[in-house]
Amino acid sequence: MSESFSQPLMEIRNLQVRFSVRSGVVHAVRGVDLSVQRGEVAALVGESGSGKSASMLATLGLLDVNAVASGSVRFDGTELLGAPGSILRALRGGRIGMIFQDPMTSLNPVLEFRRQIAEAVISHQRVTPKQAEAKAIELLEMVSFPDASRKSKSYPHELSGGMRQRAMIAMALANDPDILIADEPTTALDVTVQAQILDLLRSLRQSRDLAIILITHDLGVVAGLADRVHVMYAGRIVESGPVVDIFHRPQHPYTAGLLGSLPRLDRPDQELTPIGGVPPRLYEAPAGCAFAPRCQYAVDSCHVSDPMLRPAEASMVACSVMPFAARTAETAR
Repeated sequence: MSESFSQPLMEIRNLQVRFSVRSGVVHAVRGVDLSVQRGEVAALVGESGSGKSASMLATLGLLDVNAVASGSVRFDGTELLGAPGSILRALRGGRIGMIFQDPMTSLNPVLEFRRQIAEAVISHQRVTPKQAEAKAIELLEMVSFPDASRKSKSYPHELSGGMRQRAMIAMALANDPDILIADEPTTALDVTVQAQILDLLRSLRQSRDLAIILITHDLGVVAGLADRVHVMYAGRIVESGPVVDIFHRPQHPYTAGLLGSLPRLDRPDQELTPIGGVPPRLYEAPAGCAFAPRCQYAVDSCHVSDPMLRPAEASMVACSVMPFAARTAETAR
């Protein structure tokens, strides 16, 4: 993929999402900025509840009725936040594909795979039902769905998780999208099937110049597929940069904590260090840095001011004291 990018395919600026619940207002997403180029794989990573899925559902107008989104989401020059339903419906499943987190709850349990994919084709293309079903089988074959012609007549509960995930990917690709939003595409799959799904996404990205936004908590998946990583914590992006730099030179204590809590094949004797504490409840915005109560490097100012993203080596990092890598080097001296 070329390093010289033009206008971003999708550009998100100051995205905020609030949910009204009985106990108050949850500030789920707090000023997210990110952009995705054509052919780029951008990963959103972080613990459960960090705002990853809510951010992407907001871009497509798929939030629950108790949610309010503000800011700007531009797709190929078109503003999506506040756009008429007709525009969003034309883009969803068309130029913007979505792989939802759980195929069993996202697929219709009483429709054959081929009919579900055919319906996605018919909703965006002028084709007959027969042509749409032929296209559905072609799509299933493209994603290496075994014995597609016969097994496409199956219902979701009759097939394995890996095959259901392939069917979801086929449906998301039914109308040749420019960008694919993949929400935990390998969750609950065994490692062999995970590798197959990642190979499939990598191949599709290369053959179609397909942009992918990968939502995941699995840093191994990120390392194998992404170009850039956006680390989210408590509704904000706290670090953003190229995947190599994020993995080898993390600049934020939270990013380093995530990496330090994972086993590494190249360091089998390394002791794993979990991040202490729990993420904050977002019923109100934290007074300072949301990670400060869990951060061993926090100083008094961290509990007062909320740092903005700023350059740190090849990354952008939100840390008010100094980049984590520099601080660690200082400690080691």
